[in-house]
Amino acid sequence: MSGGDKVKGRRLGRRALLGGAAALWPALAFAQQPPRPAPPPAPPPGPPRRQPVVESTLPPVVFVHGNGDSSALWINNIWRFEANGYKRNQLFAIDFTYPNARRDDSKPEPFRSSAEEQMKELAAFVAQVVKATRRRKVALVGSSRGGNAIRCYLKNGGGAEYVSHAVLCGTPNKGIVISDTLLVGSEFNGAFPFLKDLNAGPDDLIPGVEMMAIRSDKNDKYSQPDGRFIGAPGKPTGVGYDASELRGARNIILDGLDHRETAFNKLAFAAMYDFIAGKAPASMFIAQEPLPVLNGKVTGIAEGSYTNLPVAGAEVDIFEVDAKTGERKSAVAMHRKTTGEDGVWGPFVGRSDSYYEFVLTMAAQPITHTYRSPFLRSSDVVHLRPGIFAKGDESAAAIVTMSRPRGYFGVGRDKFSLDGKVPPGINDGVPGVSTGKLPFDAQPRTVMAVFNNETIPTRTWPVKDNHLVIAEFLN
Repeated sequence: MSGGDKVKGRRLGRRALLGGAAALWPALAFAQQPPRPAPPPAPPPGPPRRQPVVESTLPPVVFVHGNGDSSALWINNIWRFEANGYKRNQLFAIDFTYPNARRDDSKPEPFRSSAEEQMKELAAFVAQVVKATRRRKVALVGSSRGGNAIRCYLKNGGGAEYVSHAVLCGTPNKGIVISDTLLVGSEFNGAFPFLKDLNAGPDDLIPGVEMMAIRSDKNDKYSQPDGRFIGAPGKPTGVGYDASELRGARNIILDGLDHRETAFNKLAFAAMYDFIAGKAPASMFIAQEPLPVLNGKVTGIAEGSYTNLPVAGAEVDIFEVDAKTGERKSAVAMHRKTTGEDGVWGPFVGRSDSYYEFVLTMAAQPITHTYRSPFLRSSDVVHLRPGIFAKGDESAAAIVTMSRPRGYFGVGRDKFSLDGKVPPGINDGVPGVSTGKLPFDAQPRTVMAVFNNETIPTRTWPVKDNHLVIAEFLN
């Protein structure tokens, strides 16, 4: 099916996901496979290294993050690929420099990137991976804007020679808007040159490359006929719920999932793995390692935009905390390191049944306390960013934010709370918000953050002393 046969979009419902693997396999028509042994611990992060030739027909996988994001979002997908037989040294994730898109793609903007700049950076990264793995071709998996870079690389950057499969997840292939008056000049506007070029022709296929798009049914905030999520409520966008589809390619529809979940939900993993490997994943679940080795980089921020560039001189302290109270089990950090020029803060050997508080201290930024669920496996993409105080936060004694980087909070779809309450600002209908926060008084106390089956204990810290608290969900 070179280039992707034109197939009708297959639908996978959320009920299948919540019902577990037994309900999922019939929906996918997948055959079960026995699980494989867990791979060895992760090496320190860095550029891809040359590896022995791998006797495998499976291509290395390169994960490509979306607008403003980093490779850290792919941690679950990487773990699931490992749990289904992929070797750790065959899985890669790029970190784009200045990951936020320019407002007008044709006009330079400090600390933001153009579509062409991302394409060139992706091309260089793929070349490194091909050299490191000694393989002719890789599979690319992109979330949202990452799919723009992939399409541009395949069509205009010579990428077809080095890519066997391309999976685009929630990528606004037709645009989030087609308009001469809204988002003028944006790479996400189907009326302007970037997408016009990509969408020229009778289909979206690239000869020699297997193409697949994963999209939501009607729950993607960036595939909406109304302009509510682009600051123009009541105005038509010119696109529909199918804006993420690729003409002529395999299109998978995941009912009920939101924009980010089309890349990071385990149902999305099952679809992408099946497409790349040509067989069903043996398991939807993540095989645990008792003593995961964790590592990553501290990256910076400039004029309100995250840069994905390493920060030297940042201090990282890691404390194990009580699962019920969030209180530190010891006043002495289990791990402490001041980063060098590469920004690397590890490695740290943890336990897969323990909760941790990461404290990031860096110049001119809030002291950020990030509380995390247990890390089930080793990873070298546990990247750390400083939090940002919003306008009005200074009036509170303490602020706690719950964050879901790999999806949005769906009112009526998900069960979530912060200190037993639903934080203000989380919209009804199509999920569109990934954070919620509450103010607290000066008395130190425990605050529980809950998202479906995931619960994270945190403690309040004083705003007056420049402290910010984040509960970061894994799912």
